[in-house]
Amino acid sequence: QVQLVESGGGLVQPGGSLRLSCAASGSIFSINAMGWYRQAPGKERELVAAITSGGSTNYADSVKGRFIISRDNAKNTVYLQMNSLKPEDTAVYFCNAAIKVSTLWGPTNDYWGQGTQVTVSS
Repeated sequence: QVQLVESGGGLVQPGGSLRLSCAASGSIFSINAMGWYRQAPGKERELVAAITSGGSTNYADSVKGRFIISRDNAKNTVYLQMNSLKPEDTAVYFCNAAIKVSTLWGPTNDYWGQGTQVTVSS
């Protein structure tokens, strides 16, 4: 019913930048919070950044000052601008969104994208 599709991952050198995008589509009434998580090999998935419907943001300490999360409500899209990338940023990045389905009376569910690989290496 609702799908999240990420794009923008790839291979980048340390110090470089990438911009991730996540577009939600389907029967959407409204989108509450949206966020980006990442999971490195052998580690648990962790929250990288989140943004509320009102535009308030939160970041993991490890990315503060380097990453910027933003959203375009008209496009149902959230972005993650990743600057000054480090090898330790290497992970699969997942988009997450809390979405009210169909109508005002519909449920609010969490949806996940399939993930996009970010590799930071010389």
